[in-house]
Amino acid sequence: MEQRTFSRLGRTVGVVGLGAWQLGADWGTVTEDDATAILAAAVDNGVTFLDTADVYGDGRSEQLIGRFLRSRPDAGLTVATKMGRRVEQRPEAYTMAHFREWTDRSRANLGMDTLDLVQLHCPPTAVFADDAVFDALDTLVAEGAIGAYGVSVETCDQALTAIARPGVASVQIILNALRHKPLERVLPAAAAAGVGIIARVPLASGLLSGRYDEHTTFSPDDHRNFNRHGEAFDVGETFSGVDFELGLSAVRRLAPLVGPESSMAQFALRWVLDQPGVTVVIPGARNTEQARRNVEAAALPPLSAEQLGGVRDVYDELIRPQVHDRW
Repeated sequence: MEQRTFSRLGRTVGVVGLGAWQLGADWGTVTEDDATAILAAAVDNGVTFLDTADVYGDGRSEQLIGRFLRSRPDAGLTVATKMGRRVEQRPEAYTMAHFREWTDRSRANLGMDTLDLVQLHCPPTAVFADDAVFDALDTLVAEGAIGAYGVSVETCDQALTAIARPGVASVQIILNALRHKPLERVLPAAAAAGVGIIARVPLASGLLSGRYDEHTTFSPDDHRNFNRHGEAFDVGETFSGVDFELGLSAVRRLAPLVGPESSMAQFALRWVLDQPGVTVVIPGARNTEQARRNVEAAALPPLSAEQLGGVRDVYDELIRPQVHDRW
């Protein structure tokens, strides 16, 4: 697999990683055996970057990854986790005491003395401008509790504020064929600053897999059922904030651009990888076949100018009016 470097992290990772939200909660049930098999399939096929969070299943995702790490001590994996969503989302909750509590919990869950990368988990906008927050993160690095820190963001403005911070190693942001705004300023700014870009929600919560239609249903414990309108968290995290029916129309327009050598999902992942400045893309997987197929996207040739132009046209005509200015 192609390798790309997090300059400020000092680590090189495979360009396709694994997002582990689904191993914890909010995507329907994933058993422990299935979670272990998914992790094994991903790593055995070249994945070296795993992304999780302390609130995914109240720590279940971290714990499952921790057990896997103990079974593969020489796998050379980089694990990124997130913190900050265990409390009411108020800027004053982002304190040194809470950071110590949260990182200690993640260290125990993952079985790691030093966490590779800890990201603030889509905090309130005011947090990004608070010097005390980043001083506290610098302290955790100095003490050896964390190797480096980054931020997971909802908006491009938040990303740009974070990129300007000299200690920020990475920015995690939604980027996919239905979410183009980060291409304008965020990715160029990150590249210039040496900040890694972790592209999340690359398949728009499965919309870009091409497997859904108007009759598709989701289980009650799946956020694609209970967060359609932002009832539980930012609506941009579910289908990238795109109306489900409109998203289906966009995917049908994109389908003719997909060549015979790839699936719709692989095409969508390749589109993300072709964007300058992306370090790693983190699709999720709910079974081993999905994990393997996601990895195969890294071996596809770059998309042609015609394909890239076609994606841009669909976005401009259908999606841009609904989502571009929101995030």
